[in-house]
Amino acid sequence: MPDDVLDAAIAVLGEAGEPLHWTVIQDRALRSGRIDPFATPDVRKVLLGALRRGVREGSLRAAGTGVYEIAVPAADS
Repeated sequence: MPDDVLDAAIAVLGEAGEPLHWTVIQDRALRSGRIDPFATPDVRKVLLGALRRGVREGSLRAAGTGVYEIAVPAADS
């Protein structure tokens, strides 16, 4: 389930094309049906954990307090 939540967050961020606060990511993921609140009882906790894991693994980057964006790989010189 947490992988699905991270995938949902990445999809939302990809569609937005800009950094978003986690509350906006949560709202958009719930509204789009990417996260099912009945299958994910504590959406806030699971989403925040998935976002932190995404930062640790390099797929996401923290762009501010509670704000996340898709990590862009550094261009090779």
